[in-house]
Amino acid sequence: MSQTTLIREVNKQQLLSGLTFKLKAYFSLLKPRVMSLSIFTSFVGMLIAPAESSIYSSCLIILAISIGSGASGALNMWYERDTDKLMTRTKDRVIPAGIIAPTNALIFGTSLSILSVTILYYVSNFLAACLLASTIAYYIFVYTIWLKKRTPQNIVIGGAAGAFPPMIGWAAVTGSLSYEPLIIFMIIFLWTPPHFWALALYKSNEYKKAGIPMMPVIVGSKKTLNMIVTYSFLLMPFTVGLGIFFSYFYTFSALILSIIFIFLSLKLKNTPTDDQNFEKKAQQFLYFSIIFLLNIFSILLIYSVFM
Repeated sequence: MSQTTLIREVNKQQLLSGLTFKLKAYFSLLKPRVMSLSIFTSFVGMLIAPAESSIYSSCLIILAISIGSGASGALNMWYERDTDKLMTRTKDRVIPAGIIAPTNALIFGTSLSILSVTILYYVSNFLAACLLASTIAYYIFVYTIWLKKRTPQNIVIGGAAGAFPPMIGWAAVTGSLSYEPLIIFMIIFLWTPPHFWALALYKSNEYKKAGIPMMPVIVGSKKTLNMIVTYSFLLMPFTVGLGIFFSYFYTFSALILSIIFIFLSLKLKNTPTDDQNFEKKAQQFLYFSIIFLLNIFSILLIYSVFM
């Protein structure tokens, strides 16, 4: 191999490596873990709906919802770039780290938002497209810009954004809404505060440093723990009550999961905040809350496929 060919090959490899790095950086803007939850819940919403959609249409619907969720994440990270610098959990994100310019992230997120709503309108219906557009707008303007740094109720009100995907999935294949997706919306809406408050309990110093008024920062750990227990009890009737529309298997499973959820919330509440195991138990509750939601939707998925 000649020296000129070798130099070209090295330059080519460097170019590909740089392109791969940039693609990974832009993909991280989409908040893949959050996006995966939106994909899963919207997919379940589509499957349990009393209507059918072609494989082609279903794939495009999921694609549109995925892009919309990712766009929300990108715009959220663009707006919170200065706050992210102050927190250990977020300081290495691609915008505060200087890997992606804020303007590029804004253009990226805005373009994806428009693209996602357009695709969903094209492949499904006006209602689903409006719900997706409203979800993106709600997450950015209501939660991120208006609520997050102004009130400890930020995650309570803002949590509605994360509860929309199954409704969007249902509406995309039926063109309407009914009791089932509304109850599922309430399940995610009531699940969100205790889930995020558990995280805030052992990350309160970071939230305080960043100027984010999460509940433990404003009212203290004790009141936050009381509210986690309250929401755990409020969540139970919606979670179990959804079984009216499905099966005894779902109802029994949801009841067991709800009892465990409440038990762990009470166990956490009864642990002194200065106990050396408090942070560990807060993390355990946080992890189980994820398992709880994934199991609820997995059971619904099993029902839609086999029942």
